[in-house]
Amino acid sequence: MTTPAVGVVVATRNHADTLATTLEHLTALPERPPVLVVDNGSTDRTRAMIAERFPEVDLLPHRVNRGALARNDGVRALTTPYIAFSDDDSWWRPGALRRAARLLDTHPRLGLVSAQVRVGPEERPDPLNAVLAASPAGRAPDLPGPEVFGFLACAAVVRRSAFLGVGGFHPLIFSGGEETLLAYDLTAHGWGVSYCAEMVAHHHPAVTARPGRDAVMRRNELIGHWLRRPLPLALRGTARLLAEAAGEPEARIALRGVLARLPAALRQRRPLPPWVEEAVRRVASV
Repeated sequence: MTTPAVGVVVATRNHADTLATTLEHLTALPERPPVLVVDNGSTDRTRAMIAERFPEVDLLPHRVNRGALARNDGVRALTTPYIAFSDDDSWWRPGALRRAARLLDTHPRLGLVSAQVRVGPEERPDPLNAVLAASPAGRAPDLPGPEVFGFLACAAVVRRSAFLGVGGFHPLIFSGGEETLLAYDLTAHGWGVSYCAEMVAHHHPAVTARPGRDAVMRRNELIGHWLRRPLPLALRGTARLLAEAAGEPEARIALRGVLARLPAALRQRRPLPPWVEEAVRRVASV
């Protein structure tokens, strides 16, 4: 048997039931990828469930929740040249990983390929599909699809060397919108980030509310500006959030998070090259 080109990293925390469904699909894939679950300090039956039902799946247990950084740990632990990400409520369509490997093999500058996402048992197209397909960044001749600065992590396959070379997901983001900063960093280092609709990932997200999510996303977007975007943009965003915090609880939570991370963001600040910033502005203006 040939060694699989693509491994799968699944980050999870306290979702044993939905994780079991994900692993049923991933372990049945014809590509037979090695699957590694990185457990972010679960207190439910996650680890026992994996041992009992999926002995072929590797487990990397953490005592604490490392958020998106768990994916970094998983990429370091696997040795396949390409790594696909799944969440504990998502999986890949049969044949998608084979297609991803072919794209990465034939496009040496391709650092990340983003798939189209089908949502729920009805397989509804995720609205992000159309947004990525129409990316104003255009398509470089040496890439297989339009260049993008956003994607869903659970629908992405990365070139392991490229991902580790830029540091993976950034620690100041932790979780929520972490994909955008990774796309910035890959592009700034010369790697291509493309959307390719011929690959398909399935996503079955829970319909329950996610308290505090809006504050987290606003915080992380602004931290991303302080890390990579021009200072006037970061200053304007901070001033706007400060004004909103006067009468909006979610904005106050977001502002506290920004201020706590701002000293580290300034130390780690690395503005995007002008040509990447220009492309990002074209995408953001739509």
